[in-house]
Amino acid sequence: MNSFGRNFRITTFGESHGPALGAVIDGCPPGIGLSEGDIQPFLDRRRPGRGPRSSPRQEGDTVEILSGIFEGRTTGAPIGLLVRNRDVRSADYDDMRDLFRPGHADYTWHEKFGIRDYRGGGRSSGRETVARVAAGAVAMKVLAPRGIRIESRIVEIHGISSAEGMDSEIDEAIREGDSVGGIVETMAHGCPPGLGDPVFGKLDALIGMAMLGIGAVKGVEIGDGFAAARMRGSEHNDQMGKDGFLSNHAGGILGGISTGADIVVRIAVKPTPSIAREQQTVDTSGNERTISVKGRHDPCIVPRLAPVAEAMLALVIVDCLLEQDTIRAWNDRD
Repeated sequence: MNSFGRNFRITTFGESHGPALGAVIDGCPPGIGLSEGDIQPFLDRRRPGRGPRSSPRQEGDTVEILSGIFEGRTTGAPIGLLVRNRDVRSADYDDMRDLFRPGHADYTWHEKFGIRDYRGGGRSSGRETVARVAAGAVAMKVLAPRGIRIESRIVEIHGISSAEGMDSEIDEAIREGDSVGGIVETMAHGCPPGLGDPVFGKLDALIGMAMLGIGAVKGVEIGDGFAAARMRGSEHNDQMGKDGFLSNHAGGILGGISTGADIVVRIAVKPTPSIAREQQTVDTSGNERTISVKGRHDPCIVPRLAPVAEAMLALVIVDCLLEQDTIRAWNDRD
């Protein structure tokens, strides 16, 4: 499954150490103003090499729009987006071509396909998310005229919630040749009520799939999430007044359908699996080996994952919004 969405459908392509990555968007409405300048700021937030706590890989991640635009506006035709890889050092992985890196998809990919791209993980690398962010930026351009805005924040790093403490946790992990994870909260403001379906196409189910489809994500909660299991109904129910809901414990979704309140999603991001500390593993022949992963890696992927989470939430919402537009048009027919 390299495609996502039903009405606003994206297909991503490319590998970490291939010539380029990109996305094809099918179903974008015509007449939306769009240029590379609308997409680039989102890619700049995600790209590596932006500081001492990021991977030193130097990629400009400059996006090229190949199709679907005429005189600055979308035409309704497929939109082709391309981001070329410029700073590839595949030789860094030569001594790991026969080793399975702990915490990575090396072993499972090999078991499924019988072949794997050992150069930075190939298609299963976090670099694949550059295509999602580019597509998500287009989705946000569709959402903006409807008054829908998406933002995110880092809730914690390795259990620490203060800004200075987060930096200290990452710095300590760097010194010890290790890595840390954290929690990202993503919110959609201005989302209208009525998005999503009540059974298998629940909005929260679609969001869960989108977020868990990000390689480093190991948990998702919406609204109060797991805390709801420790609450009573009288605490968790969002009571209503003439101006709307009086609270938002549900995170903007009830019965699988948006309520009109802010949609609030939190994701648990695991520690970056590529670490310098020596670990035990096996090679492709089943022999026990030890490994210390060299190369250029993030000690904490959380800051760079925030725009990816925003992109995936935007893709889900625009997909459901276009579907709701079709339902509304049918209901309003003469």
